[in-house]
Amino acid sequence: MRSIQLCLLFVISIAVQSQQTISSVQSEIVFRSVNVVPMDQERIIEKQDVVIRNGVITAIGNTGTVNYSRGAFIIEANGKYLMPGLAEMHAHVPPVNDMEPMKEVLLLFAVNGVTTIRGMLGHPLHLELRKKIQQGEILGPRFITSGPSFNGNSVSSPEAAAEMVRQQKAAGYDFLKLHPGLTKEKFAAIVKTAREVNIPFAGHVSFDVGIGRAIDAGYASIDHMDGFVESLVPGIENMNEQQTGLFGIYLPDVVDESRIEGLMKNLRDKKIWVVPTQALAERWFTPEKDAMAFSKEPEMVYVNKEQLKSWITNKENLTNNPKYRVDQVNRFIKLRRKLISECNKNGVGLLLGSDAPQVFNVPGFSIHHELAYLVRAGLTPYQALRTGTVNTGIFLRQPDLGTIKKGNVSDLLLLTANPLIDISNTKKIEGVMLGSRWLPKEFIDETLRKIQSSK
Repeated sequence: MRSIQLCLLFVISIAVQSQQTISSVQSEIVFRSVNVVPMDQERIIEKQDVVIRNGVITAIGNTGTVNYSRGAFIIEANGKYLMPGLAEMHAHVPPVNDMEPMKEVLLLFAVNGVTTIRGMLGHPLHLELRKKIQQGEILGPRFITSGPSFNGNSVSSPEAAAEMVRQQKAAGYDFLKLHPGLTKEKFAAIVKTAREVNIPFAGHVSFDVGIGRAIDAGYASIDHMDGFVESLVPGIENMNEQQTGLFGIYLPDVVDESRIEGLMKNLRDKKIWVVPTQALAERWFTPEKDAMAFSKEPEMVYVNKEQLKSWITNKENLTNNPKYRVDQVNRFIKLRRKLISECNKNGVGLLLGSDAPQVFNVPGFSIHHELAYLVRAGLTPYQALRTGTVNTGIFLRQPDLGTIKKGNVSDLLLLTANPLIDISNTKKIEGVMLGSRWLPKEFIDETLRKIQSSK
């Protein structure tokens, strides 16, 4: 027992105090007598021993029937629940020339059970960050990153758009991030060149492009359900972007919901994935709770005062806009929930993402809010969890990710309660496995204390 305690203290000391190279310390780790949530189907496999060696699950079986070395690091997990780690598929890592704020964001994700992130606003330093994470020099989730944004300001012409695609492919980014403001011509150049060099693109749907053209172009994912509400409005071609509002917030009174069926068919037939980021609507747009109430939530202590002040201002600016009507926005949020539910019912792939850090969405913490919003939209806890586990592995074409079975990567989340019964149980974290690294509750608590004290 003393050797285990010393091992934990060693991991905590290295990871929290120095954030330098972090070794796995133990080559073999065993979760003993744990209830496994494998996510291959809706079930719990009780009292299992799960053996991990060098970041891979090497054995699973009834407690006492599985062999492991005498020197294995044992995690006594009786009564606890082991599930795959979660993904934040619309994350933001600070796009700045300094890795220190990036490290803090990565830690916030990791200690909240987020073991994979997809960075949706890239920066050249993110390429080095990704490499350092892979090599174990920086502690953080597996990191998939876009390049810098393609938008109305950054793309000056179709020719410039094509050149940006080639440059980002050559640099080694995983995909292209599209933002608003692209014309049809610039968008066409991006799509054509992306196909030529074989790099996916994802993100927003520019108003001038429209959802139909975006689906036909083959987005890897459409995020925020951008363009969905607009596509339900007859005569949308006669409106401008200012009339529709952000993500169509001013349109719920003029939508034709009979168009939802066709939208779902197009998304499904073209195999377009959807990252709803419902946390934006439920936290930034909602009239149910004002900015000051959100600013006093417990996780806001991990946000610096300037950032929190800007979030308060952003929400107040939205709600104080003369066009903002409480009844209309409530219908808008209800419509978004229906769109999420229809995606789920119609076989449109959903991915978990909350757009953190964003207005009142703190990295890591917000993914648990997003799960709750998906359940509120009509998904079962199991269906909601799939969006951040199984579906992530499918989307990334990584079959060893997102489920618990022999041979899979050991990105895992240990909970004190069953998440299939109550989705809020994903917040009851006892520890996190990032590949070969075990982050126990002591590490999590100490990390959060240090981040809070820095604010």
